[in-house]
Amino acid sequence: MYLKSSTILLIALLGMSVTLPAQSLVSGKFSQEELREILVPIGEWMPFPKINDRASWNTADQQAMQAYLETANKQIDFEWPYIPATKSLLIHRTGDRDEYQSITFQKRQVLGSMIMAEIFENEGRFIDPIINGIWSICEESFWGVPAHLPKTDEYSGLMDVSKPFVDLFAAETATYLAWADYFLGDQFDAVSPQIRKRIRHETNLRIFEPLMNQHHGWMSANENGRPPNNWNPWIVSNWINSALLLEDDDEKRTALVYKAIQVLDEFLDPYPEDGGCDEGPSYWGAAAASLYDNISLLNLASNDSFRYVYADEKVKNMGRFIYRSQISETYFLNFADADPQPKMSAAMIYRYGKDIEDPDMMKFGAFYRKPHDGTLARFHYFRNFFELFLQEEFEQAEQGLPLPKDVWLKDIQVMVARDVEGSTDGFFVAAKGGHNDESHNHNDIGNFVVFYDGLPLLIDVGRGTYTRKTFGPERYSIWYNRSDYHNLPSINRQAQVDGSQFKATNVSHSAKTNASSMTLDISNAYPRNTALNSWKRTVTLNRGKNVVISDSFDLSKAENITQHLMTIYPPEVTSPGTLTIPFKDKNGGTRNFTLTYDAKSMTPQIEKIPLVAPEDKGILTKWGDTIYRVNFELIDPKNKGSMKFVIE
Repeated sequence: MYLKSSTILLIALLGMSVTLPAQSLVSGKFSQEELREILVPIGEWMPFPKINDRASWNTADQQAMQAYLETANKQIDFEWPYIPATKSLLIHRTGDRDEYQSITFQKRQVLGSMIMAEIFENEGRFIDPIINGIWSICEESFWGVPAHLPKTDEYSGLMDVSKPFVDLFAAETATYLAWADYFLGDQFDAVSPQIRKRIRHETNLRIFEPLMNQHHGWMSANENGRPPNNWNPWIVSNWINSALLLEDDDEKRTALVYKAIQVLDEFLDPYPEDGGCDEGPSYWGAAAASLYDNISLLNLASNDSFRYVYADEKVKNMGRFIYRSQISETYFLNFADADPQPKMSAAMIYRYGKDIEDPDMMKFGAFYRKPHDGTLARFHYFRNFFELFLQEEFEQAEQGLPLPKDVWLKDIQVMVARDVEGSTDGFFVAAKGGHNDESHNHNDIGNFVVFYDGLPLLIDVGRGTYTRKTFGPERYSIWYNRSDYHNLPSINRQAQVDGSQFKATNVSHSAKTNASSMTLDISNAYPRNTALNSWKRTVTLNRGKNVVISDSFDLSKAENITQHLMTIYPPEVTSPGTLTIPFKDKNGGTRNFTLTYDAKSMTPQIEKIPLVAPEDKGILTKWGDTIYRVNFELIDPKNKGSMKFVIE
């Protein structure tokens, strides 16, 4: 956003104090030449102790390192698999992406565990297996995954090796090889100079040259104006990581990092000021958290020259989102493609909280700290090295869950409210507005969820298993991406449609001692031929009492109106106007919740959703075979009217 000179003058004359959104926060501080001056040269840079610095490694988390060693010992005879072309072709032939990915992800996790084990043991036992892994990975046709190939007949599921490009996992691969080179380079040279030469050749060909010489869609807003999503900071973190460790020429190294931070600001500049991640908490770990990874790496490489970024209010809010979107110890908001039970990267969250000076975020991160079992996280490999030298502080840190009473993210239009501050006791309600072209979008404007004592009652089903359909023209043929499988109405047999122009209007929020509510008009989310003039929805939590959903509508014609509600329990109409939901409490007992409605104006029909499609596998793993939809159809719909549901 740029202010006209006349506006700036008016502000000055009026003595107004304004806070402007940060623009080019990361890349605007230093010129390329200034960046070259502040970056520690590669020959002098030691982000973590070298392997022969045993005194320093003896201060690392010995329990974690021992766990890595035990894991690697089981893998020392690992046969590095060749990946057949037919595995890559599956994405084109059947839509399956998991068979290929399971192989490539396993190879990198095994390599990462062996690197950790060799650093800890330092006896050379893992050097040959590591070399085999590096060589095997370097011989792959594509370091990414077939699901990320262009969906054209030219590719049809196989990589065109003459046209390298960088996806998430190609960038991740470079990071594994870069850290292997950093810690074990001397051992590799003792075997053959070709190993490190191969690492640099392949990384330059597959990563650095494409990044510097061609535009990738994830680098900036798309043709519809949608800002970059988690791909941008996630890939940039690996770009910066591998450039800092592998590029020996200072000028080229600086150029790589300088372009990377310019691309990073394409993500940060348009990010909402409230820090809200429209991709949800499970993608936060690769979105705002990856922004933090970038700043951490830059500070390590520049004697803290980028520490100023942590003082920016947007960057602080981006960090806080992870605990503001929490429902309970286990559950988090899962609007769009987010998962209801994401894993928390505890050490990274703690470090982020410490750097932005947020005690609540630090306590939140420390709460999720667990003894290391030797399992390597699938992604963000470099986070492990930070964690290894944090254990003493981490062990002594205060733990706790903030669980704020009210959250209002005005930019992404998400409301969170609970009965009791700092507790999961009682009701929790969240609702959303926004638009239907969000990253990982579901058509879900006006959707809400209800939990009780931290457990689900009315749910957002979320995403299933990603297949070829997920990110293409068939996306909204998948049932759980459609509005009629969210807690939303179908109007004249129409569901919501996708596109940034389909958005909530007249959005407001109110938070008081006894109640919190969100009001919005969802009519603009439906097709123009729906004959819909307005549909005002209010979602209210009356603390300690109930949850009320109130809708009022105005249509040009009313042929059919059906409200949908999603739950994981088999509901039953126990009397006219009362739907009973047999909720399972935290002790495993059943507690009946009632949902009251006007039996004179609507009739419910209950259906169990069959989970049989390939995409449904992910629903089964998250919720089990327990998805029910209740369809409340108006008996005699009028052009103007109202509907109300009370949950208690």
